[in-house]
Amino acid sequence: MIHHKLPRYLSPLIGIPNLRTIMRNLLLALSFLLLPPLFAQQEVKIADAKALAEARDVRKNKAALESLRAEGLTEEEISVIEQFGDVDQWPEGIRTDTARASNAPYIINYVGFRLSSFLQDTVQMAVVMWPAKSNIHMPEGMRPLGDFYMVLPERTLKNVEEPKRRPVVSRGPQWRNRAKVKILKPDELYAAYDLAADSIALRALAKTGMSKPEIDAVIFRSTERNWPEGIDNFEKRYPLLEKFSKYRAYLGARWDDKVLLIVPVEKNRRMPVAMRPYLDLYFVYTVPAVKIRGRK
Repeated sequence: MIHHKLPRYLSPLIGIPNLRTIMRNLLLALSFLLLPPLFAQQEVKIADAKALAEARDVRKNKAALESLRAEGLTEEEISVIEQFGDVDQWPEGIRTDTARASNAPYIINYVGFRLSSFLQDTVQMAVVMWPAKSNIHMPEGMRPLGDFYMVLPERTLKNVEEPKRRPVVSRGPQWRNRAKVKILKPDELYAAYDLAADSIALRALAKTGMSKPEIDAVIFRSTERNWPEGIDNFEKRYPLLEKFSKYRAYLGARWDDKVLLIVPVEKNRRMPVAMRPYLDLYFVYTVPAVKIRGRK
């Protein structure tokens, strides 16, 4: 493991006569190589709400990105972490000093995973993933619309006693280039359809280009228990069924007599609060219950 990493960090040193530069880069390389591999699997909590004032953006931190590579994350995963690792990707309830002060009692309830750890300016730092799937319990305004990431000092974090394996980096399947779909018969919704048990459905999802993490996200958010509170059971959903035709949806996949619809957060922010997604939602419908309109 050490043998294949040294050339990546030390190759810029070839032909550089400055001894100070060589030593600085050598120490940086060694700091990555000595990281404990278990960090990538450790569930963490925020020890103090004030810690977020010390958080840093991921993509502006070269050492953070190198530490992710050292932990074995792919370039595709790192690209996602860079894209969603800025403060403007945080939930509104923790994005500003004022919001954090107001929501301070709840900040320590966030569930995170340490992706990597590294030494920077004598301070041990960590790249932390806050998965949307693990933080559905958070209050309105603090609930993530998707996974987000930040760099925090290690001293601001505490390990959860029983570590869980971190989720794979994914925000669910892309929808922008998929066909638009109109819901014609809202009551033909399958609210508890078990996609994981339907091998034909799983093959259909994979054939559309969805990755395993994307399919896992679809399975998790395609049943009523993981929908917004106003539609997460039949009693609450029934009076709102007619309004389901107002959802802006996209075709995820089609198999047998069924279709999977993607209902993106971005396109449904004006839905009634009880129906408004806080994560991209997925509905299973019968084919005759919808109208596929074609590409955007």
